[in-house]
Amino acid sequence: MTRPRIRVAAHVIRDRPVPEVLVFDHVGMAEAGTQVPAGGVGPGEELRDAVVREVAEETGLLTVAVVRRVAVEDKPHADTGQPRRTSFFFLRAPADTADEWTHRVHGEGDDAGLTFACRFLPLPLKQPLADEQDAWLGHIDPLWATGSS
Repeated sequence: MTRPRIRVAAHVIRDRPVPEVLVFDHVGMAEAGTQVPAGGVGPGEELRDAVVREVAEETGLLTVAVVRRVAVEDKPHADTGQPRRTSFFFLRAPADTADEWTHRVHGEGDDAGLTFACRFLPLPLKQPLADEQDAWLGHIDPLWATGSS
């Protein structure tokens, strides 16, 4: 049996009168869909460290705080079918974080050189995220997730 690739995904919430989640789109790659920061965990890397690193790498945002892990999902990769295990985390961003910005990814990973258009979207979301990354948002705060606050 093939070992799953260990991954993390970040639901970065900005507290506003209507809470918002951080998402991004690949500039020039609309087919990738709207996503949350996510990616692989390095050998020996703690999950909490990995999720903060992924947020920083993919969005440039350095002022997030991990609140808790929300869920662990075992689901094969949509394209390759390879097994993967993703830990979804709830993080907070300061309320005064910019509404939107672009970020060019640096480093040596698969995303290096890509440009992401980052923004916050109000919750609950009106459209699903790529790869069902929004499936666990309702486990963070059921009141805003259902639209009844």
